[in-house]
Amino acid sequence: MDEKLKIKISIADRVYPLNVDMAQEEGLRSASKKIDVMMKQFEENYAVRDKQDVLAMCALQFATQVEQKQLDKVEDHTNTIDKLKNLNALLDRFLTK
Repeated sequence: MDEKLKIKISIADRVYPLNVDMAQEEGLRSASKKIDVMMKQFEENYAVRDKQDVLAMCALQFATQVEQKQLDKVEDHTNTIDKLKNLNALLDRFLTK
């Protein structure tokens, strides 16, 4: 039975009540803490007065990290395919001798 937990997550000094699966709770709480830490860094390092601007910069930073990881995976996948092709060519040459 999938029981939902009622939790409260605080982001930018606002509390958001959520109903979540037990498996999601830890990730949501961790994400909330990371957002708050990042917001504090932006507020300390830049002259930003509006919380919405700080949240937008946090969203951009997190989205950029996700996109970069996907690009890195594609690049890594391409490198793996190239290595497999080279290995296959070596095996073909070896087996045809």
